[in-house]
Amino acid sequence: MSEKEIQSKPFPQGALPDEAQIQSCIRCGLCSAVCPIYQETRMETDAPRGRIALVRAVLEGRLEPSPRFKKIVYQCLACQACVDICPAGVRTDQLMMAARAYLLELEGRHWFRNMLFGWLLPKPARLEKATMPLRCYERLGLRRLVDRAGLDRLLPRRLREMSWLLPPIPRRPLRPQLERVTPAYNGSAGQEPRCRIGYFLGCAQDVMFASASAATVRVLTRNGCEVYTPAVTCCGMPHLGYGELERAKDLARQNIDAFTGQDLQAVITDCASCASTLHEYGELLADDPAYAEKARAFSERVRDISQFLDEIGIEPPQGRLDVRVTYHDPCHLVRGMGVSAAPRRLLQSIPGLELVEMEEANWCCGNAGSHAITETEESGRLLDRKMAHVADTDAQLVASGCPGCQLQLWRGVRRWNLPMQVVHPIELLDQAYRNGEKTNKR
Repeated sequence: MSEKEIQSKPFPQGALPDEAQIQSCIRCGLCSAVCPIYQETRMETDAPRGRIALVRAVLEGRLEPSPRFKKIVYQCLACQACVDICPAGVRTDQLMMAARAYLLELEGRHWFRNMLFGWLLPKPARLEKATMPLRCYERLGLRRLVDRAGLDRLLPRRLREMSWLLPPIPRRPLRPQLERVTPAYNGSAGQEPRCRIGYFLGCAQDVMFASASAATVRVLTRNGCEVYTPAVTCCGMPHLGYGELERAKDLARQNIDAFTGQDLQAVITDCASCASTLHEYGELLADDPAYAEKARAFSERVRDISQFLDEIGIEPPQGRLDVRVTYHDPCHLVRGMGVSAAPRRLLQSIPGLELVEMEEANWCCGNAGSHAITETEESGRLLDRKMAHVADTDAQLVASGCPGCQLQLWRGVRRWNLPMQVVHPIELLDQAYRNGEKTNKR
């Protein structure tokens, strides 16, 4: 492809930080010290400052977008560790997303991409049907047979690693079971709810972690919240991660409309990736005259479940959980939302629970959306670094508030053959409340 052709296809407007921000990279190298990929490869092209230089060269027409360039762009985990440490505030993660949108514009969409991002993910009901084979696999006992007989270790390495990603699959999705409005439980009938919140049920939470999301609704109502659960679509993070900028914007508009007209104190989600994406709708739709203000107001109300409960204060749980727990910080929660202390305070509020900090708790686990599938070996190396720290804690449970991280941690537990389980922090708080109720009934 010639320089003229490259220059005739600029990066999509609204996806790229301005030229001044790109030029503000001073190549100090601080980002290299915290980039998980660079720490594995030690190649300058895999360091954030190296990626910035390459993207800038393509933008200016000095470099062709080769397959190697595409691989470098897609290797970025979007963990924001480089953003967090950058003295100039360069948003390398956004720059990589813009580069992916640019590559999509050059290459066009094939049928699988259209099916995944245009047909499947925007429709929760279709995703629920598509994951039915996984529920059958679990309910028919095939999963238990494979695990007990160790048959998964006979699979080719890539398939084995992918099978280890699967958590215990719920019997059925949560979305069809939830009422549009779940009333607050205050202990006495007729009492006004403490607050009214909107609940954003994410795709993975619905089909993979329904028990955690059911726990979220119970904990919210237990703490006096009336929960409004509208019909929503995908938050748009998968689309942004693969350069589907316009589709992501359309999903954002649909989700904003789903909560419009409701008197809500906050919009809550128990998925860190969804929270981070919803939180950035104001920026995503900043150039949309019809939605810019609505998106900004919407984003300001978005809270992670642990963040929200920490802000309003919770009813102290009375039930005990005598268990040793370690906590992994999801990248999108600790850096995208700036939430780190809140989930730890919730865990520490549970009687009997011992919270043991692991080293590098906020280091990326290597899932990064589909990275664990598309770059299985590289993702596995990042996971091994994480699991070494998890194993050192001698914890019985490893907690994390992101479904992607939970999938990867399940893979790690099985890969390392560790006697522990992976949970969402809200599940432990919910269990403590339920244990307290059982004790009071005796």
